[in-house]
Amino acid sequence: MEVEKMNNLFVHYFNFLVDYSPRVISAILIALIGMWGIKIFSKVAERIMIKREIEPTLIQFILDILVWGVRILLFVTVISRLGIETSSFVAILGAIGLAVGMSLQGSLSNFAGGMLIIMFKPFKVGDNIEAQGETGKVMEIHIFTTKILTAQNQFIYIPNGALSNGKIKNFSQKTTRRSDLIVRTNYSSDLKVVKSQLEAIVKGHTKVLKSPAPEVTVNELTETTVNFAVRVWVKNADLAAVNSDILEQSKGIVKL
Repeated sequence: MEVEKMNNLFVHYFNFLVDYSPRVISAILIALIGMWGIKIFSKVAERIMIKREIEPTLIQFILDILVWGVRILLFVTVISRLGIETSSFVAILGAIGLAVGMSLQGSLSNFAGGMLIIMFKPFKVGDNIEAQGETGKVMEIHIFTTKILTAQNQFIYIPNGALSNGKIKNFSQKTTRRSDLIVRTNYSSDLKVVKSQLEAIVKGHTKVLKSPAPEVTVNELTETTVNFAVRVWVKNADLAAVNSDILEQSKGIVKL
């Protein structure tokens, strides 16, 4: 009797495998072909958007949404091929999605933040920004995070939720910036002479813009020093070089 039961069980499972294996094989083929097709779809969609001169900021964001949408469709297609009813699966998926949504409120906030960044454009790919205590060049804007490259050649990923709700300094929206420097001297110095020498330095610098005109003013009187404020307008790319030059040339005229 035991041998007969084992034979019957073996025949039952063997028939099940024979009947079900075509579905499994076709589902695997659909999954493999689908993943390959998603890669091709992503590349074609990216080329189309680049050809139509869509902003780089939007391209990566749209691609992320399109690829994830197609992946979900592929997943539903595969499970339906395996014989799982999509109607019941959608109900289960909805319940799971609700539970996951409750536990991933931060991620949903980041997604909403990404949408706000794309819509209102406080910055775009290629801009230099300061946000959340970090300064760098925006390399990519994804669904949940923004990728920034710092001056130290480090990548930093900032959640979009924090970015959209925090303060952002965008250094690239304008082509020029004002440089504010403090030059200190002691009370024994002739302030008029120091001021005229500082004015000569900034006016003679080739990278300092003539308009708006540079300014040199007494900014503060401390217990031991007189502080001059040197304000000059420069192109964004010239800021660091101009600051260094002015400070270097000021060293010979100030006394401490």
